[in-house]
Amino acid sequence: MGTMEAIVNKLGGMGGVNRFLRGEVTISEPTRRWREQDGVIYFSVTSDGTTGPQWIERLVEKGFRLSDYAKQLLRSEDFEPTTGVTYEIAVLKGMLFEDKDRIAKKIRAEADRRTLTKPNAEVACLVRENFSDEEIEAMGLVWIITMHEPIKDSDDVLGLLGADRDGDGRWLHAYYDYPGIRWNRGYGFAFVVSQVGPQD
Repeated sequence: MGTMEAIVNKLGGMGGVNRFLRGEVTISEPTRRWREQDGVIYFSVTSDGTTGPQWIERLVEKGFRLSDYAKQLLRSEDFEPTTGVTYEIAVLKGMLFEDKDRIAKKIRAEADRRTLTKPNAEVACLVRENFSDEEIEAMGLVWIITMHEPIKDSDDVLGLLGADRDGDGRWLHAYYDYPGIRWNRGYGFAFVVSQVGPQD
């Protein structure tokens, strides 16, 4: 009985139930902007020419949080935006790798085996802006690291940008790209399947 009452309440009471039965109200599943197949998340994002400093301003205005390290990478001259490029992204979930193998070298080797390529660093910003923490959680992930060409910070330390939903806000973080650093199962690693746009 509790389930039926919940359904009635969800439809707005008996009036809503009657409208549903007359075909005046339809129920649809929410559409997802991503799909998962065999432990890989797929989706597309399109660039719009936003520079690194412009990304800082744009994300902050929308309520996102950026680490100081991420801001350093966005301000680097090595952050090179594109315009009108649509990237089809494949995110390899951390669960695809044994704990001892979840390191950059082996993750990139697996991407090569799947003929995936390095994304532009701007993909991290596009992912952060386009996917809520709830959507990242629904993907089964806590972080999505964009496996772009590493960018040096002001201390000459190489880093990667990534979206983070780690409990205290919608973050864009930067992560050290040491060859032997091990990430946990909650990470996803973003690569490019293909790209279409002015660069082609």
